[in-house]
Amino acid sequence: MVKKSASSVAAKPVEKPLTKAAKKAVKPKNVTTKTSTGRYELIICEKPSTAEKIAHALADGKPTRHAEEKVSVYELTHNGRPIMVASAVGHLFTVAEKDKSFKYPVFDVEWRLTADVEKNAAFSRKYAQVIKKLAKNASAFTVATDYDIEGETIGLNIIKYLCMQKDASRMKFSTVTAEDLQEAYATKQPHLDWGQANAGTTRHILDWLYGINISRALTTSVKSAGSFMILSTGRVQGPSLRIIVEREKEIKAFIPQDYWQIELAGEQHKQQWLALHENDKIETEAAAKAILAKCKGKPAIVDKIDRREFQQAPPTPFDLGSLQTEAYRCFGISPKDTLAVAQNLYSSAYISYPRTSSQKLPAKIGFRKILGQLAKNDKYEALANKLLAKSLLSPNEGKKDDPAHPAIFPTGLIPKGLEGREAKVYDLVVKRFLATFGDPAVRETNTIAIVIAGERYICRGTRTIYTGWHTLYDPYVELKEEELPPFKEKETITYTKLASVKKQTQPPRRYTPASLVSELEKRGLGTKATRAEIVESLVRRNYVKGQRSFEATELGLKICDILENALPEIVDEELTRHFEDELEMIRENEKTNEEVLQEAQQELTKVLTKFKKSEKKTGEGLIEARRIEQDTVSTLGQCPVCKEGTAKIMFSRKSKRRFVGCDRYPDCSAIFSLPQTGMVLKSEAPCPTCSFLQVTVIRKGRGPSPQCLNPDCPKKKAEEDEQQLRAKAAGEGKPCPKCGQGQLMLRKSMYGLFLGCNRYPECKTIVKIPKAEA
Repeated sequence: MVKKSASSVAAKPVEKPLTKAAKKAVKPKNVTTKTSTGRYELIICEKPSTAEKIAHALADGKPTRHAEEKVSVYELTHNGRPIMVASAVGHLFTVAEKDKSFKYPVFDVEWRLTADVEKNAAFSRKYAQVIKKLAKNASAFTVATDYDIEGETIGLNIIKYLCMQKDASRMKFSTVTAEDLQEAYATKQPHLDWGQANAGTTRHILDWLYGINISRALTTSVKSAGSFMILSTGRVQGPSLRIIVEREKEIKAFIPQDYWQIELAGEQHKQQWLALHENDKIETEAAAKAILAKCKGKPAIVDKIDRREFQQAPPTPFDLGSLQTEAYRCFGISPKDTLAVAQNLYSSAYISYPRTSSQKLPAKIGFRKILGQLAKNDKYEALANKLLAKSLLSPNEGKKDDPAHPAIFPTGLIPKGLEGREAKVYDLVVKRFLATFGDPAVRETNTIAIVIAGERYICRGTRTIYTGWHTLYDPYVELKEEELPPFKEKETITYTKLASVKKQTQPPRRYTPASLVSELEKRGLGTKATRAEIVESLVRRNYVKGQRSFEATELGLKICDILENALPEIVDEELTRHFEDELEMIRENEKTNEEVLQEAQQELTKVLTKFKKSEKKTGEGLIEARRIEQDTVSTLGQCPVCKEGTAKIMFSRKSKRRFVGCDRYPDCSAIFSLPQTGMVLKSEAPCPTCSFLQVTVIRKGRGPSPQCLNPDCPKKKAEEDEQQLRAKAAGEGKPCPKCGQGQLMLRKSMYGLFLGCNRYPECKTIVKIPKAEA
């Protein structure tokens, strides 16, 4: 295939220009744009924190910070040349339907300000206004967003729609340390990375077309069946859901089979040992009993000892996927939260760019320099110095590479004030980086064959002879040490146990958040930056449930079945992978965006035309699935008051609040308060203190929290008594710190006690009661 040049691809936009209405929405604000020369270079960043770092890294002296409606802009000179540094807050533009409707299929799209499309993005409008104002007096433009497909898309849209430019210079960096930012500016490219830009804009349009059209089709099918329910799926969500559903069906169809194992155990030189019959799955109890009868009372002889040493190579550096998997294994942090934490560490210049698929560490990052910096940190001093003493530093690299960024590594900058998850993930990144330079560990496996009356029993154990890289990765090394007694061949040994144990075969394991992300990566579905969010969206839409392992809900099972029957292409991994390959070809300038989008439009038209023929029948199936699911999710158990009815999560149309009530109302008027924010789920176990019903509450950014529904729970009462004492010390009765007219008084909500102004609702000041010191 003939490769397109960057300029030829760039000349063909993938979307319609910004409408007049959208342009008016970006009315410039009165932000300072005067410099000593009147003209300047405008550097555009993705986040405010990066803008600040770039300004300080490039300034000849100290940059001047201007603020307009809390939007920071930095004015500076670099080698005497005037520069203004401004920031976006992620995507300032998003794909939207040109003429709003609820029909499908729809293909006529445009880029609009995110603030005009999403209510929760209204704050981003002022950033767009400031950039547009600054662009008017700029003579040169440089994009310094994250160097990946998303960053390139952000930069292109700002340059195109706010700065009214066709191209810009491009800074590329993998860390936001001053040294790397200075190098990135000195070696900036004269053009945007048009391959990434076109792939990024095409991906956004492709995802929007699939997401909106399939979601509208499902929602319309429910409406045609006489009900209303908003349902959604997407280009990658469909195949991802199918993976979970297929596993769920395997588990439900699994029939456990009984089998027997024969255990032989004893003590040798004051060490316990355990051996299993060489046939570790004896199919019948009769066969197991026959072996036991044959061996009973007979001597046990060590027939053969097999010792084998092997080297265990150091781990490879972290890419995003392996970091997410390891953080989940070590700390139970979800893949989505791991990415968020890693992004914060990157923005603070503590680690390199986390959205990478590389397992390689190039020498140009400066191994000894980073280790020297880490050695200044008391926590890593000994480990870093141990590596610095080596004459050659060579990391154990993996096979995966990323053209944009190296593997994740610590910059060496000593962190300040890291706590909780950030401290944990940072330590994990540092230890992994150190371990990649370590020596291979040496382990020994011992296999002992013991014979009784011609029946062989195998005893296995593995121990570490030389720790090597293990000491550098402590405490995250997960190995089983099983040291066996010093047996000798042909010796007769005594045993204290010879017995059969009945067991059952186990169904396939359910996916965990981390293993599902790994599975998506293995199957080539989604991107390193989107897989964790796809997993979260399936939970949010109630297609799957669970925190530690995922189980498909009735709704999820039904949605998947309907998609397989009515829209099989949408859950087809091959189609999704095909478009991923197409996007990669765009990035490599081997295919145009128009070709890919035209193919997608044709595919969607064909699929949706077929779907319309069974629209009503599909809707009826979805309604039934939702009814079953809602009944299952809302049912908590026996009513704790009347003992006859069922306690259910209900919603009051009058008060617009949710609560727990008895389904025997009005015969039973039991009612219990619920939190009005977050996801409320049924708890499998009752309150451990009072044995009352409890629910599990999941709020954004927090883990699952069990809450007892009993207002008189002894644990609640004890906590409230303690809070009241701390409330007095915290300021109960003192003047309101905000209005100065009212007084702080103790108030109570489902979440516990707090201090609030007694002039509520005129003054809505809330003061948290400090937690008790540990």
